Amino acid sequence: MIPLYHDFTDATVLIFGGGSVGARKAKRFAAEADVVVVSPTFDDRFEESECPTVERIRAAPTPATVADWFDRVDPALVVAATDDSELNAAVAETAADRDVLVNRTDRAGERSVGSVVVPATIDDGPVSVAISTGGQSPALARYLREQVEGEIDDAGKMAELTGRLRAELKETESPETRRAILRAVVRSPAVWKALHTGVANAEKEAARVMQDHRTGEDT
Repeated sequence: MIPLYHDFTDATVLIFGGGSVGARKAKRFAAEADVVVVSPTFDDRFEESECPTVERIRAAPTPATVADWFDRVDPALVVAATDDSELNAAVAETAADRDVLVNRTDRAGERSVGSVVVPATIDDGPVSVAISTGGQSPALARYLREQVEGEIDDAGKMAELTGRLRAELKETESPETRRAILRAVVRSPAVWKALHTGVANAEKEAARVMQDHRTGEDT
């Protein structure tokens, strides 16, 4: 499977299953998409503040009625998160028939065309890191996420800083020189340290790093 980032703005994610897994999936997509969850019962996690926009429909879908829910919601992605393997299979089959992406939570390992794995993610501003074990070990994915979280502190600020510098350097430097300067800034421990004390200090330190790089080139 190839990892991709997908924009779900104005798209709908349809989730079958209101248990703890369905709640976790709903929470994951609620910030980006319209989320509709169909289930006869709902876990208490759906009452948490992260799920205020999730539409909950209290119903008991069957394999025979799955297609009707697709017609009603027109999802970009569907999640099969029930404890009924036949119902989950019907959801996956309907998704395949309609070229809709599907995440089936009761399957790991080999997957059918069109299926997706929802990775564990860490976000820091515009920086996002995704970790997946191909559905084999969610526990390992969560552990690795915890390990990585501390490693990307201020990565968002660094991305914003170098984004501004990149735009400025486009006006004055060749692509090769621009890439070399930005690499020097990103790899500078002094710039990372300065980010902890504020963007202004980091900008000053980055300017020093860029000047040192230019001076080194001149000599």
